Amino acid sequence: MYRYTTGIPLIDREFGGLRASTNVLILAPPLAYADRLAYRVACPGAGEWTIAISTDDRASDVVGAFRNLGAGRNQVGIIDAITKSSVPTLRDTPKAKFVTSPVDLTSIGIKFSRMVESMWREGVMADPPGPMPPPIRLCMNSVSTLLMYTGLEVTFRFLHVITNRVKKLEGLGIYVLNSESFDEKTVATMKQLMSMVIEVRSNDGEGLVERDLRIVGIRGRTTPRIRYFYDDGTLTFEG
Repeated sequence: MYRYTTGIPLIDREFGGLRASTNVLILAPPLAYADRLAYRVACPGAGEWTIAISTDDRASDVVGAFRNLGAGRNQVGIIDAITKSSVPTLRDTPKAKFVTSPVDLTSIGIKFSRMVESMWREGVMADPPGPMPPPIRLCMNSVSTLLMYTGLEVTFRFLHVITNRVKKLEGLGIYVLNSESFDEKTVATMKQLMSMVIEVRSNDGEGLVERDLRIVGIRGRTTPRIRYFYDDGTLTFEG
């Protein structure tokens, strides 16, 4: 079965990356750079594609983030759910789709399906041919925004469809959720849809901010915590 590297040394070195058909929840407090962590894990490798559903960042910013991580121009497709509300004349392109609001989950789902079909065609026609099925990563930043706009029940139904689609595609799904904005029931409900959780912790002490993470549910295990740092646009990990 295909494996996806993540850019997190602990996962790639000790577990050989993540198996296909895996959905990962990044559960993080504010100001923990969870979006940068999600972009790192979702960054496509050679012969891979990434679809980013963005309810928080503009398409141009998301593309820039992936390009800075080394993704090729044609490897990343964006579904932008915020920019069109202020620029209604925006038109879709093969690698950038726009919807008017995070509430429009139907349009997001349709454009996700169309982008998947397009990337599959590219994968099948690639010369030399790449892995089959074509490996696709999904990055959703963020689940928190969907919950605030549409509520728990609607968000759950939408993500149930999306996470199952990722499984059937043998893809890798990454979803960001603010751990401090929702009650335990909401967080537990979102976890039900996931294969594993990356739990992020942020500690403020004596003017210093320390951030670390652990992975819960990777091959039935919980990893030790590892510290990470974000400085001048670069995410690095300890060890």
